[in-house]
Amino acid sequence: MRIKDWPAAERPREKLLERGARSLSDAELLSILIRTGSPGHTAVDLARHMLSAFGGLRHLLEAPRARLCGHPGVGEATYVTLRAAVEMGHRHLSRTVKRGAMLGSPEDTRRYVSTRLRGFPYEVFACLFLDNRHRVIAFEEMFRGTIDGASVHPREVIKRCLEHNAAALIVAHNHPSGVAEPSHADRIVTRRLAEAGALVELRLLDHIVVGDGETVSFAERGWL
Repeated sequence: MRIKDWPAAERPREKLLERGARSLSDAELLSILIRTGSPGHTAVDLARHMLSAFGGLRHLLEAPRARLCGHPGVGEATYVTLRAAVEMGHRHLSRTVKRGAMLGSPEDTRRYVSTRLRGFPYEVFACLFLDNRHRVIAFEEMFRGTIDGASVHPREVIKRCLEHNAAALIVAHNHPSGVAEPSHADRIVTRRLAEAGALVELRLLDHIVVGDGETVSFAERGWL
């Protein structure tokens, strides 16, 4: 049965218009982007098969061109559409955390750093520099490492804070393994950063560890 023959309440486009995008499953959202299915299969069928074959939405959207276009029913037009959608999402989030903006909520901050750091195959340690009213000054990737870890130098972080005239700081890094649980080394680095910041009256507000679809906040766990 074709999607247009489905009840209106079950069609992805009509469902989005009626209930909003958040009401749609990953497969339904994906079907709107890929638009058409393959012989004998609807766009939703194809979307479900793609999600299963690639192991979920994240891996599908990060798949290289050759692999994605090699999937049955998928061509370069679909690849281009998906890459454009991902880039639009990145740009939208980057605009929400621009210079001078107030951080709306801890959830907004976690979502932003997760989007910026989650896709790397190696660890990236980044800093969100804030003024004394917790308005954003800048977001910068400070250190990069292998899949096993990154060397974080508190002295370089504090130096950059002083150059930005920052009064507060949020740091974040990703775990390429996908497991967001902080390591013992993560806790040591966080303590050293907090101690170094205190010497120059700089407050470390949080350390966010980004995994695959989840984040861990040191502040929420009471570790800061």
